[in-house]
Amino acid sequence: MSTTVRAAAKINLHLGVGAPREDGFHPLDTVYQAISLYDDVTVAEAEEDSLSVAGSAYIDVRDVPGDASNIAVRALAEAACRSPHHVRITKQIPVAGGMAGGSADAAAALLAHDRLHGLSQPDEVLLAQAARLGSDVPFSLVGGTARGRGRGEVVEPVADRGPWWWVVVPARTGLSTPDVYRHFDRLHPDAPAQPAEPTGLLAALASREPVRLARTLHNDLQEPAIDLRPELGALIQRGEAEGALRGMVSGSGPTCVFLCDSQEGAMAVMAALSASYDVVLPAIGPVAGAHVVEVL
Repeated sequence: MSTTVRAAAKINLHLGVGAPREDGFHPLDTVYQAISLYDDVTVAEAEEDSLSVAGSAYIDVRDVPGDASNIAVRALAEAACRSPHHVRITKQIPVAGGMAGGSADAAAALLAHDRLHGLSQPDEVLLAQAARLGSDVPFSLVGGTARGRGRGEVVEPVADRGPWWWVVVPARTGLSTPDVYRHFDRLHPDAPAQPAEPTGLLAALASREPVRLARTLHNDLQEPAIDLRPELGALIQRGEAEGALRGMVSGSGPTCVFLCDSQEGAMAVMAALSASYDVVLPAIGPVAGAHVVEVL
């Protein structure tokens, strides 16, 4: 028997970062949105534990851990059932791209394992398991649009009257999230203890006005990411020159995303950027969190 769960990429419409806490983590105030790039994770009963990874043509699966250190494999240990499994991951979300692909895989594995064995754990139990695995994993379960606080793991759904049209441009090589945070600390040694709140953005989401949303997009990690990879700044300038309402680094980067005024606008920006960039993807948000797509 097997169960396949689909989980979406996330982008941060707002990412406020505070000074490091005593435990080394940065306090966050962020607004996540799930968009229509997906990883599928299949958890199947097997004679021994194993893992396989495949992906779209633009995904280098060699960058995905292929052993027990993979977060989707580690997710299975969160529940009581200890029987062997084969985990198959099929990736569409860029690897090390600031879009929580690993977190999506973990959330999908948690849910697939739960449904495969008929555990029917309450949502609060799955969310607690997700938080132990990583800061973005709870949101990957919830999906939609949500505010995250703490390390990002305390998730609360917010009103979002979308849809919003996005163009996504992954980078050929990833960017280390810890490196970006360390560079943020170097650039902002006087960062406040409490990060900036997304008050204006939350109002913009409720308005369903793309121009208003574009004006309120914010990412404290964009500056350090561009400082480490200046070509990201050039990409953002190019996308906005081609008609995007706003471009920004997704999370800690290096993927860049562009908010457009409509589906037609997104297609025009895609066409323009495709002349210079190998991979340019359309996406819409918000979309659902982790959900079962196949049971065999």
